Amino acid sequence: MSFSFETIFPLVQQEVASYQVPVVDLIAAQTRDPFKVLLATILSARTRDEVTAAATRRLFPRAGSVDELAELSVSELEKLIYPVGFYRNKARYLSALPKVLNERFDGKVPDTMDALLSLPGVGRKTANLVIAVAFDKPAICVDTHVHRIMNIWGMVATKTPLQTEMQLRKILPERYWKDINFTLVAFGQGTCKPVSPHCDRCPIEKWCPKIGVTPRALKRSDRMTGNSKKFLSWNVNGLRAALKNGFSDVLHALDPDILALQEIKAHPDQVPEINEIIDGYHVYWNPAKKKGYAGTAVFSKVRPVRVWNGLDGVESTDDEGRVLNLEFADFYFINVYSPNAQPALKRLAYKQEFHNALLVHMNKLSRDKSLVLCGDLNVAHKEIDLANPGKNRHNPGFSDEERAWMDEVSTAGYIDTFRKFDPSPGQYTWWSYRFNARAKNIGWRIDYFIVDPASDHRVLEAGIHDEVFGSDHCPVSIVFR
Repeated sequence: MSFSFETIFPLVQQEVASYQVPVVDLIAAQTRDPFKVLLATILSARTRDEVTAAATRRLFPRAGSVDELAELSVSELEKLIYPVGFYRNKARYLSALPKVLNERFDGKVPDTMDALLSLPGVGRKTANLVIAVAFDKPAICVDTHVHRIMNIWGMVATKTPLQTEMQLRKILPERYWKDINFTLVAFGQGTCKPVSPHCDRCPIEKWCPKIGVTPRALKRSDRMTGNSKKFLSWNVNGLRAALKNGFSDVLHALDPDILALQEIKAHPDQVPEINEIIDGYHVYWNPAKKKGYAGTAVFSKVRPVRVWNGLDGVESTDDEGRVLNLEFADFYFINVYSPNAQPALKRLAYKQEFHNALLVHMNKLSRDKSLVLCGDLNVAHKEIDLANPGKNRHNPGFSDEERAWMDEVSTAGYIDTFRKFDPSPGQYTWWSYRFNARAKNIGWRIDYFIVDPASDHRVLEAGIHDEVFGSDHCPVSIVFR
């Protein structure tokens, strides 16, 4: 059937009518105060709705007006809005906001794009949302959900949210502009999810072209009747920083049975607050001897039979906390944080020694029972696995020598679980903090779940959770039975 936006959009609106309302729209329903809508929108960036809602409940009684906000210090603001994503930056933005509003806009929130973009912490997404929600004016707010779904529907063929917004302004009738964000954010969170979307119960499934989509392999009811478990792996680039940027929300929202962390950069005594959020998990650590560097950890709802650190023959892996092994009744679980080859490949020899020993380790364990290996391997295997392969051919993470080891892993029969389900380009797990790389999706896929060939059938799903922020990496996952 042909795809008609005018036909399918009302069906999507009906579908999401009973869904949870995105937090900014919820606040707008309670008050049309542009100032409060602006504050909520700034807080909502890279933050789950329930966290934003809680932060606004603490903030608004203390900062219900421009003058009240001006009375609060940065440290007070940090305490009020924690743990929204990047709360320290947002506290500085909020602190600077009253002066700009008073000096340039007579203490009022402006209602034009250029004026809003001149405010601290306001980008195009925030500005469009304020224009549409607070002032009820036509504006197209494009976040990751809108950008992703419009590409799935074939309405656009774009690489960034900004490109999507510009294209939609040209092709979409203005009467739809204000409703696009609310509708597609709710639809993207509830039905057309970034990983394993619910195509099986989607009201527009028969029209949807499903461009770049891998529908979930099994219905949830089918999975739940079996003995499947969700495994999650995430390079948090510092656990202490992650705890301040929504780690708890991610843990409880994704609810993995096993969570493997890399680059924790902390010893257990440096993160005592972790004990408040890991109820129900057994926790195992392999921190680097050098504080603030490398290290791995695993949280598991099931107590393993055995736990040990490191690889045979590579002593320094224990010093740097790069390998954490767990044995369960019917599988081994290896959490790995591979070394970076470093500029000019100055640490390539060590990385090759590490990876060669890792493959021997994998082969040894997989003779006995199923093997699941996950983590940041610090290498993109094929050209499809990074945005700019030509420019990075001899750089660390995409050198011929590092990729050759991945070839050996594949030749030995091991399964790159994500590629088992999704052969599409543009799927990345790491983005540089520079050059706005994540917003432009200029990334690398260097985080993996790998299983032995005999266990291929045990992997029911695999996904990349690029909707999750809090680190320069996003989590990856599998469902394993």
